[in-house]
Amino acid sequence: MNAREFAEDVVEKLNAAGFQAYWAGGCVRDHLLGIQPSDFDIATSAHPEQIRRLFGNHRTLPVGAAFGVIIVLGPDRKTQVEVATFRSDAAYSDGRRPDYVTFSTPQLDALRRDFTINGMFYDPLTKSVIDFVGGQADLQRRVVRAIGNAWDRIREDKLRMLRAVRIAARFEFEIEDETYQVICNHSSEASSVSGERLWVELQKTLDTAAAAWAVRTWADTGLLRVLLPEVADAWNRQGCAERTLRMLGCPSHISWLGRLGGLLWSAVGDKRHETVSRLKDRLRFSNDQEAALRFALASQEALSVAEQSNWSQVQPWLISPWIKTAIELLAQRIEIGQASQSTLDWLSERLDWPASNLDPPPLLNGQDLIEAGYPASPLFKDWLFQVRCHQLDGNLTTKEQALQFLQSQ
Repeated sequence: MNAREFAEDVVEKLNAAGFQAYWAGGCVRDHLLGIQPSDFDIATSAHPEQIRRLFGNHRTLPVGAAFGVIIVLGPDRKTQVEVATFRSDAAYSDGRRPDYVTFSTPQLDALRRDFTINGMFYDPLTKSVIDFVGGQADLQRRVVRAIGNAWDRIREDKLRMLRAVRIAARFEFEIEDETYQVICNHSSEASSVSGERLWVELQKTLDTAAAAWAVRTWADTGLLRVLLPEVADAWNRQGCAERTLRMLGCPSHISWLGRLGGLLWSAVGDKRHETVSRLKDRLRFSNDQEAALRFALASQEALSVAEQSNWSQVQPWLISPWIKTAIELLAQRIEIGQASQSTLDWLSERLDWPASNLDPPPLLNGQDLIEAGYPASPLFKDWLFQVRCHQLDGNLTTKEQALQFLQSQ
Protein backbone atom coordinates (compact mmCIF):
# COMPACT_ATOMS: atom_id res chain seq x y z
CA MET A 1 0.00 0.00 0.00
CA ASN A 2 1.56 3.29 -1.11
CA ALA A 3 1.07 6.63 0.64
CA ARG A 4 -1.87 7.67 -1.53
CA GLU A 5 -3.67 4.36 -1.09
CA PHE A 6 -3.08 4.50 2.65
CA ALA A 7 -4.44 8.06 2.84
CA GLU A 8 -7.59 6.90 1.04
CA ASP A 9 -7.86 3.92 3.37
CA VAL A 10 -7.66 6.13 6.49
CA VAL A 11 -10.44 8.40 5.15
CA GLU A 12 -12.57 5.35 4.36
CA LYS A 13 -12.15 3.91 7.87
CA LEU A 14 -13.01 7.25 9.50
CA ASN A 15 -16.09 7.57 7.30
CA ALA A 16 -17.19 4.03 8.08
CA ALA A 17 -16.93 4.86 11.79
CA GLY A 18 -19.31 7.82 11.31
CA PHE A 19 -16.82 10.68 11.10
CA GLN A 20 -16.24 13.30 8.42
CA ALA A 21 -12.74 13.01 6.97
CA TYR A 22 -11.01 14.70 4.04
CA TRP A 23 -7.55 15.19 2.64
CA ALA A 24 -6.39 18.66 3.65
CA GLY A 25 -3.85 21.36 2.82
CA GLY A 26 -0.92 21.02 0.45
CA CYS A 27 -1.75 17.52 -0.75
CA VAL A 28 -5.10 18.82 -2.08
CA ARG A 29 -3.36 21.69 -3.86
CA ASP A 30 -0.81 19.34 -5.43
CA HIS A 31 -3.48 16.82 -6.43
CA LEU A 32 -5.50 19.53 -8.19
CA LEU A 33 -2.35 20.71 -9.98
CA GLY A 34 -1.65 17.19 -11.21
CA ILE A 35 1.39 16.78 -8.95
CA GLN A 36 1.84 13.62 -6.89
CA PRO A 37 1.75 14.79 -3.25
CA SER A 38 4.86 13.93 -1.25
CA ASP A 39 2.75 13.36 1.88
CA PHE A 40 -0.88 13.46 2.92
CA ASP A 41 -2.67 15.25 5.74
CA ILE A 42 -6.21 14.38 6.78
CA ALA A 43 -8.71 16.57 8.63
CA THR A 44 -11.57 14.92 10.47
CA SER A 45 -14.42 15.45 12.91
CA ALA A 46 -13.00 12.62 15.05
CA HIS A 47 -11.25 13.75 18.23
CA PRO A 48 -7.73 12.52 19.07
CA GLU A 49 -8.88 9.83 21.50
CA GLN A 50 -11.42 8.59 18.94
CA ILE A 51 -8.73 8.39 16.26
CA ARG A 52 -6.52 6.35 18.58
CA ARG A 53 -9.33 3.98 19.53
CA LEU A 54 -10.22 3.46 15.86
CA PHE A 55 -6.69 2.68 14.63
CA GLY A 56 -5.22 1.36 17.88
CA ASN A 57 -2.51 2.75 20.13
CA HIS A 58 0.11 0.54 18.44
CA ARG A 59 -0.54 2.28 15.11
CA THR A 60 -0.93 5.87 16.31
CA LEU A 61 1.44 8.47 17.70
CA PRO A 62 0.01 11.37 19.76
CA VAL A 63 2.63 13.83 18.49
CA GLY A 64 0.34 16.84 18.82
CA ALA A 65 -2.72 15.59 20.64
CA ALA A 66 -3.13 18.92 22.44
CA PHE A 67 -3.63 20.50 19.00
CA GLY A 68 -5.75 17.61 17.75
CA VAL A 69 -2.96 15.98 15.73
CA ILE A 70 -2.35 12.22 15.62
CA ILE A 71 0.03 10.32 13.34
CA VAL A 72 -1.51 7.14 11.96
CA LEU A 73 0.96 4.47 10.83
CA GLY A 74 0.43 2.10 7.93
CA PRO A 75 0.56 -1.68 8.27
CA ASP A 76 4.30 -1.55 7.52
CA ARG A 77 4.73 1.17 10.20
CA LYS A 78 6.73 3.18 7.63
CA THR A 79 3.90 4.78 5.67
CA GLN A 80 2.11 7.41 7.75
CA VAL A 81 -0.41 10.23 7.55
CA GLU A 82 -1.11 13.12 9.88
CA VAL A 83 -4.73 13.13 11.04
CA ALA A 84 -5.97 16.33 12.69
CA THR A 85 -9.32 17.22 14.20
CA PHE A 86 -11.17 20.14 12.60
CA ARG A 87 -10.27 23.09 14.81
CA SER A 88 -10.25 26.84 15.39
CA ASP A 89 -7.10 28.47 16.74
CA ALA A 90 -6.72 30.95 19.58
CA ALA A 91 -4.13 33.73 19.46
CA TYR A 92 -0.54 32.89 18.48
CA SER A 93 1.36 34.49 21.37
CA ASP A 94 4.67 32.93 20.34
CA GLY A 95 4.23 33.77 16.66
CA ARG A 96 4.28 30.10 15.74
CA ARG A 97 1.62 28.01 17.48
CA PRO A 98 -1.86 28.85 18.80
CA ASP A 99 -2.12 29.22 22.58
CA TYR A 100 -4.89 26.63 22.47
CA VAL A 101 -7.33 25.15 19.97
CA THR A 102 -11.07 24.54 19.93
CA PHE A 103 -12.42 21.61 17.95
CA SER A 104 -14.81 22.94 15.34
CA THR A 105 -16.15 22.45 11.82
CA PRO A 106 -14.56 22.00 8.37
CA GLN A 107 -15.38 25.60 7.44
CA LEU A 108 -13.80 27.10 10.55
CA ASP A 109 -10.81 24.80 10.13
CA ALA A 110 -10.32 26.07 6.58
CA LEU A 111 -10.53 29.70 7.69
CA ARG A 112 -7.65 29.35 10.17
CA ARG A 113 -5.19 28.09 7.49
CA ASP A 114 -2.58 30.26 5.76
CA PHE A 115 -3.29 30.61 2.01
CA THR A 116 -6.39 29.87 -0.04
CA ILE A 117 -4.62 27.31 -2.23
CA ASN A 118 -3.64 25.46 0.98
CA GLY A 119 -7.09 25.77 2.57
CA MET A 120 -9.10 23.27 0.55
CA PHE A 121 -10.32 19.77 1.43
CA TYR A 122 -10.72 16.80 -0.88
CA ASP A 123 -12.86 13.72 -0.42
CA PRO A 124 -11.00 10.86 -2.16
CA LEU A 125 -14.05 8.61 -1.86
CA THR A 126 -16.43 10.90 -3.80
CA LYS A 127 -13.66 12.66 -5.77
CA SER A 128 -15.04 16.05 -4.68
CA VAL A 129 -13.38 19.29 -3.55
CA ILE A 130 -14.66 21.11 -0.46
CA ASP A 131 -13.58 24.73 -0.82
CA PHE A 132 -14.69 27.40 1.68
CA VAL A 133 -11.92 29.90 0.85
CA GLY A 134 -11.77 30.28 -2.94
CA GLY A 135 -8.70 28.13 -3.35
CA GLN A 136 -9.79 26.62 -6.67
CA ALA A 137 -10.26 30.06 -8.20
CA ASP A 138 -6.83 31.17 -6.98
CA LEU A 139 -5.26 28.03 -8.44
CA GLN A 140 -6.80 29.05 -11.75
CA ARG A 141 -5.54 32.62 -11.34
CA ARG A 142 -2.13 31.27 -10.25
CA VAL A 143 -1.94 33.49 -7.17
CA VAL A 144 -0.93 33.02 -3.54
CA ARG A 145 -3.50 34.80 -1.37
CA ALA A 146 -3.81 34.84 2.42
CA ILE A 147 -7.11 33.52 3.74
CA GLY A 148 -9.31 36.33 5.07
CA ASN A 149 -7.39 39.32 6.37
CA ALA A 150 -3.79 39.00 5.24
CA TRP A 151 -2.30 40.66 8.32
CA ASP A 152 -4.31 38.41 10.63
CA ARG A 153 -2.86 35.33 8.95
CA ILE A 154 0.70 36.63 8.87
CA ARG A 155 0.87 37.95 12.42
CA GLU A 156 -0.17 34.48 13.62
CA ASP A 157 3.05 33.08 12.18
CA LYS A 158 5.59 35.46 10.65
CA LEU A 159 7.19 32.60 8.72
CA ARG A 160 4.15 32.73 6.44
CA MET A 161 5.71 35.73 4.70
CA LEU A 162 8.60 33.55 3.57
CA ARG A 163 6.30 30.64 2.79
CA ALA A 164 4.28 32.87 0.47
CA VAL A 165 7.41 33.61 -1.56
CA ARG A 166 8.51 29.98 -1.56
CA ILE A 167 5.11 28.64 -2.67
CA ALA A 168 4.85 31.29 -5.40
CA ALA A 169 8.35 30.40 -6.60
CA ARG A 170 7.66 26.67 -6.57
CA PHE A 171 4.58 26.95 -8.79
CA GLU A 172 5.58 30.15 -10.61
CA PHE A 173 2.53 31.94 -9.20
CA GLU A 174 2.21 35.60 -8.23
CA ILE A 175 1.55 36.89 -4.71
CA GLU A 176 -1.82 38.63 -4.45
CA ASP A 177 -1.56 42.41 -3.93
CA GLU A 178 -2.91 42.70 -0.36
CA THR A 179 -0.81 39.75 0.81
CA TYR A 180 2.26 41.21 -0.91
CA GLN A 181 1.75 44.62 0.67
CA VAL A 182 1.43 43.14 4.15
CA ILE A 183 4.72 41.29 3.59
CA CYS A 184 6.39 44.55 2.53
CA ASN A 185 5.02 46.39 5.57
CA HIS A 186 5.98 43.72 8.10
CA SER A 187 8.97 41.90 6.60
CA SER A 188 11.30 42.98 9.41
CA GLU A 189 9.12 41.06 11.88
CA ALA A 190 10.23 37.78 10.30
CA SER A 191 13.37 38.26 12.43
CA SER A 192 11.33 36.87 15.35
CA VAL A 193 11.27 33.46 13.64
CA SER A 194 13.89 30.98 14.84
CA GLY A 195 17.04 30.60 12.79
CA GLU A 196 16.32 26.91 12.18
CA ARG A 197 12.94 27.66 10.61
CA LEU A 198 14.38 30.47 8.48
CA TRP A 199 17.12 28.13 7.28
CA VAL A 200 14.64 25.45 6.17
CA GLU A 201 12.60 28.04 4.27
CA LEU A 202 15.73 29.45 2.62
CA GLN A 203 16.74 25.96 1.46
CA LYS A 204 13.34 25.11 0.04
CA THR A 205 13.07 28.43 -1.78
CA LEU A 206 16.53 28.31 -3.34
CA ASP A 207 15.69 24.77 -4.48
CA THR A 208 12.90 26.00 -6.77
CA ALA A 209 13.24 26.67 -10.48
CA ALA A 210 12.25 30.31 -9.84
CA ALA A 211 15.00 30.97 -7.29
CA ALA A 212 16.06 34.17 -9.08
CA TRP A 213 12.50 35.53 -8.88
CA ALA A 214 12.32 34.56 -5.21
CA VAL A 215 15.57 36.31 -4.29
CA ARG A 216 14.47 39.45 -6.13
CA THR A 217 11.16 39.28 -4.23
CA TRP A 218 13.02 38.87 -0.94
CA ALA A 219 14.98 42.00 -1.82
CA ASP A 220 11.91 44.00 -2.92
CA THR A 221 9.88 43.12 0.17
CA GLY A 222 12.68 43.46 2.74
CA LEU A 223 12.79 39.75 3.61
CA LEU A 224 16.34 39.51 2.25
CA ARG A 225 17.51 41.68 5.16
CA VAL A 226 16.15 39.11 7.60
CA LEU A 227 17.51 36.06 5.79
CA LEU A 228 20.82 37.33 4.42
CA PRO A 229 21.49 40.86 5.74
CA GLU A 230 25.03 40.88 4.32
CA VAL A 231 23.62 40.29 0.84
CA ALA A 232 20.91 42.90 1.42
CA ASP A 233 23.56 45.49 2.33
CA ALA A 234 25.25 44.98 -1.04
CA TRP A 235 22.14 44.48 -3.16
CA ASN A 236 21.92 47.99 -4.59
CA ARG A 237 25.66 48.56 -4.85
CA GLN A 238 28.05 47.96 -7.74
CA GLY A 239 25.68 45.95 -9.89
CA CYS A 240 25.19 43.31 -7.22
CA ALA A 241 21.51 42.70 -7.95
CA GLU A 242 22.04 42.26 -11.69
CA ARG A 243 25.08 40.05 -11.16
CA THR A 244 23.33 37.88 -8.58
CA LEU A 245 20.20 37.37 -10.66
CA ARG A 246 22.29 36.39 -13.69
CA MET A 247 24.13 33.81 -11.59
CA LEU A 248 20.87 32.41 -10.22
CA GLY A 249 19.61 32.10 -13.79
CA CYS A 250 22.36 29.60 -14.62
CA PRO A 251 20.79 26.97 -16.92
CA SER A 252 22.70 24.09 -15.30
CA HIS A 253 21.04 22.26 -12.43
CA ILE A 254 22.29 23.97 -9.28
CA SER A 255 21.47 22.78 -5.77
CA TRP A 256 20.13 25.17 -3.17
CA LEU A 257 23.53 25.13 -1.43
CA GLY A 258 25.29 26.00 -4.68
CA ARG A 259 22.88 28.90 -5.16
CA LEU A 260 23.57 30.13 -1.65
CA GLY A 261 27.27 30.01 -2.52
CA GLY A 262 26.47 32.13 -5.57
CA LEU A 263 24.64 34.70 -3.45
CA LEU A 264 27.59 35.03 -1.11
CA TRP A 265 30.16 35.12 -3.90
CA SER A 266 28.31 37.87 -5.70
CA ALA A 267 27.48 40.08 -2.75
CA VAL A 268 30.04 40.00 0.02
CA GLY A 269 33.43 40.02 -1.69
CA ASP A 270 36.42 39.37 0.56
CA LYS A 271 34.13 38.99 3.59
CA ARG A 272 32.68 35.68 2.35
CA HIS A 273 34.20 33.47 5.05
CA GLU A 274 33.34 35.91 7.82
CA THR A 275 29.79 36.01 6.45
CA VAL A 276 29.52 32.21 6.51
CA SER A 277 30.42 32.24 10.21
CA ARG A 278 27.76 34.82 10.99
CA LEU A 279 25.16 32.93 8.95
CA LYS A 280 25.91 29.71 10.79
CA ASP A 281 25.54 31.43 14.15
CA ARG A 282 22.23 32.95 13.13
CA LEU A 283 20.62 30.18 11.04
CA ARG A 284 22.05 27.17 12.90
CA PHE A 285 22.96 25.11 9.85
CA SER A 286 25.16 22.03 10.01
CA ASN A 287 28.95 21.84 10.18
CA ASP A 288 28.97 19.96 6.87
CA GLN A 289 26.96 22.69 5.16
CA GLU A 290 29.32 25.29 6.57
CA ALA A 291 32.32 23.32 5.31
CA ALA A 292 30.79 22.97 1.84
CA LEU A 293 30.18 26.72 1.59
CA ARG A 294 33.67 27.58 2.79
CA PHE A 295 35.25 25.09 0.40
CA ALA A 296 33.21 26.31 -2.57
CA LEU A 297 34.24 29.92 -1.94
CA ALA A 298 37.91 29.13 -1.23
CA SER A 299 38.38 26.89 -4.27
CA GLN A 300 37.26 29.27 -6.99
CA GLU A 301 40.65 30.83 -7.76
CA ALA A 302 42.32 27.43 -8.18
CA LEU A 303 39.45 25.92 -10.17
CA SER A 304 39.25 28.92 -12.51
CA VAL A 305 42.82 28.33 -13.76
CA ALA A 306 42.81 24.55 -13.50
CA GLU A 307 43.57 23.96 -17.19
CA GLN A 308 46.78 25.96 -16.92
CA SER A 309 47.89 24.45 -13.60
CA ASN A 310 49.88 21.38 -12.68
CA TRP A 311 47.65 18.42 -11.95
CA SER A 312 49.09 18.22 -8.43
CA GLN A 313 47.68 21.70 -7.75
CA VAL A 314 44.19 20.80 -9.00
CA GLN A 315 43.69 17.19 -7.92
CA PRO A 316 43.42 17.85 -4.15
CA TRP A 317 40.47 20.16 -4.78
CA LEU A 318 38.68 17.57 -6.93
CA ILE A 319 38.78 14.78 -4.35
CA SER A 320 37.11 16.90 -1.68
CA PRO A 321 33.68 15.70 -0.51
CA TRP A 322 32.41 19.23 -1.19
CA ILE A 323 33.60 19.57 -4.79
CA LYS A 324 30.05 19.41 -6.18
CA THR A 325 29.10 22.69 -4.50
CA ALA A 326 32.31 24.32 -5.74
CA ILE A 327 31.64 23.18 -9.32
CA GLU A 328 28.09 24.55 -9.09
CA LEU A 329 29.47 27.92 -8.00
CA LEU A 330 31.96 27.87 -10.89
CA ALA A 331 29.08 27.16 -13.32
CA GLN A 332 27.21 30.22 -12.02
CA ARG A 333 30.30 32.39 -12.40
CA ILE A 334 30.31 31.58 -16.11
CA GLU A 335 27.07 33.59 -16.34
CA ILE A 336 28.89 36.77 -15.25
CA GLY A 337 32.07 36.20 -17.28
CA GLN A 338 34.25 35.12 -14.35
CA ALA A 339 34.85 31.55 -15.52
CA SER A 340 34.92 29.64 -18.81
CA GLN A 341 32.83 26.77 -20.06
CA SER A 342 35.96 25.00 -21.29
CA THR A 343 37.36 24.95 -17.75
CA LEU A 344 34.08 23.60 -16.38
CA ASP A 345 34.06 20.88 -19.05
CA TRP A 346 37.70 20.02 -18.33
CA LEU A 347 37.00 19.65 -14.62
CA SER A 348 33.79 17.68 -15.18
CA GLU A 349 35.61 15.26 -17.45
CA ARG A 350 38.20 14.55 -14.76
CA LEU A 351 35.58 14.18 -12.06
CA ASP A 352 34.15 11.34 -14.17
CA TRP A 353 37.45 9.46 -14.09
CA PRO A 354 37.52 6.21 -12.11
CA ALA A 355 38.90 6.57 -8.60
CA SER A 356 42.08 4.72 -9.57
CA ASN A 357 42.89 7.56 -12.00
CA LEU A 358 41.53 10.52 -10.07
CA ASP A 359 43.04 9.55 -6.73
CA PRO A 360 45.62 6.76 -7.17
CA PRO A 361 47.19 5.21 -4.04
CA PRO A 362 50.32 7.11 -2.85
CA LEU A 363 53.65 5.64 -3.88
CA LEU A 364 55.01 6.01 -0.35
CA ASN A 365 53.82 6.17 3.25
CA GLY A 366 55.54 6.72 6.58
CA GLN A 367 56.14 3.01 7.13
CA ASP A 368 57.93 2.78 3.77
CA LEU A 369 60.31 5.53 4.88
CA ILE A 370 61.08 3.79 8.18
CA GLU A 371 61.69 0.50 6.37
CA ALA A 372 64.06 2.35 4.01
CA GLY A 373 66.15 3.41 7.01
CA TYR A 374 64.82 6.91 7.71
CA PRO A 375 64.37 7.67 11.43
CA ALA A 376 60.83 8.86 12.28
CA SER A 377 60.71 12.61 11.76
CA PRO A 378 58.25 15.53 11.54
CA LEU A 379 59.76 16.04 8.07
CA PHE A 380 57.95 12.92 6.82
CA LYS A 381 54.83 14.94 6.08
CA ASP A 382 56.69 17.37 3.82
CA TRP A 383 58.67 14.62 2.08
CA LEU A 384 55.55 12.58 1.38
CA PHE A 385 53.79 15.67 0.07
CA GLN A 386 56.64 16.33 -2.39
CA VAL A 387 56.55 12.72 -3.56
CA ARG A 388 52.78 12.87 -3.99
CA CYS A 389 52.99 16.02 -6.12
CA HIS A 390 55.61 14.47 -8.39
CA GLN A 391 53.51 11.29 -8.60
CA LEU A 392 50.38 13.20 -9.63
CA ASP A 393 52.33 15.18 -12.22
CA GLY A 394 53.68 11.95 -13.72
CA ASN A 395 57.31 12.47 -12.74
CA LEU A 396 57.40 9.48 -10.40
CA THR A 397 55.63 6.21 -11.12
CA THR A 398 57.11 3.59 -8.75
CA LYS A 399 58.08 3.27 -5.09
CA GLU A 400 61.72 2.81 -6.10
CA GLN A 401 61.72 6.06 -8.06
CA ALA A 402 60.12 7.84 -5.12
CA LEU A 403 62.81 6.62 -2.70
CA GLN A 404 65.56 7.59 -5.14
CA PHE A 405 63.99 11.05 -5.40
CA LEU A 406 64.13 11.52 -1.63
CA GLN A 407 67.73 10.30 -1.47
CA SER A 408 68.70 12.90 -4.06
CA GLN A 409 67.26 15.80 -2.07
